Amino acid sequence: MLEAKVQEAWRVLRIQSELVDGTDRLLKLGAAVTVFGGARFEPGSQHYEQAQILGDLLGRQGVPVITGGGPGIMEGANRGCHATDAPSVGLNIELPFEQTSNPYQDISLDFRYFFVRKYLFVKHAVGFVIFPGGYGTLDELFEALTLVQTGKVRPFPIILVGRDYWAGLVDWIVQRMLDQGCISEDELDLFKLVDNSHQAAELILQHISRETDEAAAKSEPGAESS
Repeated sequence: MLEAKVQEAWRVLRIQSELVDGTDRLLKLGAAVTVFGGARFEPGSQHYEQAQILGDLLGRQGVPVITGGGPGIMEGANRGCHATDAPSVGLNIELPFEQTSNPYQDISLDFRYFFVRKYLFVKHAVGFVIFPGGYGTLDELFEALTLVQTGKVRPFPIILVGRDYWAGLVDWIVQRMLDQGCISEDELDLFKLVDNSHQAAELILQHISRETDEAAAKSEPGAESS
């Protein structure tokens, strides 16, 4: 009994350590875009190249890119951003398969606990871009939608890249979830479906521009009293 309590106490300390270290390392990162997608796409594949293009487009505009730090889509996005002056960030996780850190990370953090990593994915995000992927990608997608839906985070763009890949899921959401009253019609607007990375980057940069303009307007003298 005592041994179990000691183990739990050490686990809490490890969690705290990961949270403090991760928060400290990303403290000066600023507004970033978090990119998700499958780890099994090889360099040269269509989705990998689209992720690399997105990383490059955002990085050239000074927008950092955050990924899970692994291969596939994550590597592609990190690789594109790594070639620019913007920080390329990887939040790596210990897994029994698939997860090996890609070499295109300016800031590389390692995590044992998924939920600490998830928190940091969201903390600095001004947008989520979701490429084709598996269960983990779907997990991140629906968690982001839930956080925005419930008002737990400030609304930000959640963009699905690859109309052909995502069309079936979107149809199911409309034909099942919406049709049976599990979501409302306006909640379909919580995500956008695009064909390619150029369209995704355009939506993200437009959002950042609006946020910047709103922040500047609020900081003007007399803005609060008007």
